[in-house]
Order: sequence, then structure tokens, then C-alpha cells
Amino acid sequence: MGVINVSPDSFSGDGLADVEGAVARAERLSSEGADIIDIGGESTRPASTPISPDEELRRVIPVVEKLAHKISVPLSVDTYKLEVARQALNAGANMINNIWGLKKEPRLAELAAQKGVPIALMSNQRGTPCHDIMSAVISNLKRAVEQALDAGVPWENIIIDPGIGFGKTQEQNLEVLQRLDELQALGRPILLGSSRKSFIGWVLDLTPEQRLNEVASVPPGDQRLEGTAATIAIGIAKGADIVRVHDVKEMARVCKMSDALVRGM
Repeated sequence: MGVINVSPDSFSGDGLADVEGAVARAERLSSEGADIIDIGGESTRPASTPISPDEELRRVIPVVEKLAHKISVPLSVDTYKLEVARQALNAGANMINNIWGLKKEPRLAELAAQKGVPIALMSNQRGTPCHDIMSAVISNLKRAVEQALDAGVPWENIIIDPGIGFGKTQEQNLEVLQRLDELQALGRPILLGSSRKSFIGWVLDLTPEQRLNEVASVPPGDQRLEGTAATIAIGIAKGADIVRVHDVKEMARVCKMSDALVRGM
């Protein structure tokens, strides 16, 4: 899953402000091996400022409309707002990626059921910190899956995401990756979104300030490339089925090699 951020304040520094730039990047990611393009109009970094549905629609819908006619890979809309998801699906999106696991907007499940599209449900601990992180993640995902099923979403259209970086400490992010295989008990495909996340910079001692002061000539996010690759390889070994990444060309190679080792050619 290749990431297209049409928000100017993306945590990874890859936000795009213009439609043509977003479309060009999506075409490139598709050519580099992305199986899904995930389009988001609102930054989900910690302490980011929420935007209105109208602003999110202004950013996302023109990109979805253009890409629906330009590339053949499925398009995912990364949103927790009902109207944004509805209009994105009407414009040509094929999937909903919901970072709040239906907690903020339960009707997203009804929309997914009505449209017959997959929905990714994330375990998000923002505002509800916990000590036993895997118990919280599994409990949260079980609840979300049951909620989606009750709303009429077919079993085969549900994807689960442990929510790396969402309301978890850096140590907990590592623990979730180390214990990712425990999510296989839920019986649904696992989406892993570890790309360029802050815990990689934390492990590698690459704070945002260090990147600015010491490697000013390197594009934002590039200092976390190798760390991201490690999380992707380990994640696949632990059962990840979909990986959401910014650097598709490099991570597609990591995926191919990891799959050959873990699942066979």
C-alpha cells in the first residue's frame, strides 16, 4: 500500500498541496509496485490540528477522481469522516482506511457494507493510554470487527491494523511489532503501518532536530528508510499481509524477499 498525503503537515515530510503532484506521485508508486494507493487529506501525526470535512473533501476528491481514470490499482481513502468516505467512494475509491476503528464514526461500517468495499480497522489508543498494550489492541480490534459484522460488512472485507504510533509509547510500538503474530488469532488480514514512524527515529537516535541539523541535505524520512525496511521484514515474518509504506520501490523489494523466505515464491 503506497501512501499519498495531500496534507501540508504530514509527519514524514511528503505532503503534497497540488492535485497534479499527488496524481504524479501515485502513478509513480503504482509503477514501482504498489498494489493499493492510500490517499489521505488530514495529517494523523500526534498533536496535529483537525481539519473540517469540507477542507478534507477539497484536498482528497479531485485526486481520487483523477486517479480513478489513470491507474488500475485499487484506491483507498484514509479518513474517519463519513461524508469524506462517501464522496471518495462515489468518486472511484475502492476501500476505507479508518484510523479510529469505528470509534469516532460507527456509520463508516454501514457505508462499507452498503458499497461492498473493504474496510481497514485500526486500534488507536490516543486518549486512552494503557499498560498491557497487546491486550488492549486485541480487545479493541475484536470490538471493531464485531461492530463491522453487525453493520453488515462481510467477513472477507474486514482488515485489521494494530495502529503503530497511535497512542502507544515507543516501547509499546516495538512490543506490538514483536508480538504481531498474536493478531493472527483474529483471522483477518493484518495491515502494518510502520513506515517512517517516530519509534524508528527513537531506536536509531534520529530525532527530528538531528535530521534538520546533521543531515539537512537528506529529504525528510530518508534517514528512517533502513529502519522501516527492518520493520517491514519482521512484520511480514510475524504475519503482516499488507504494509503501508512511503518508499514503495525499496519496500516492494523488501516484501518480495521476505515473502520468498516466509511464504515461498
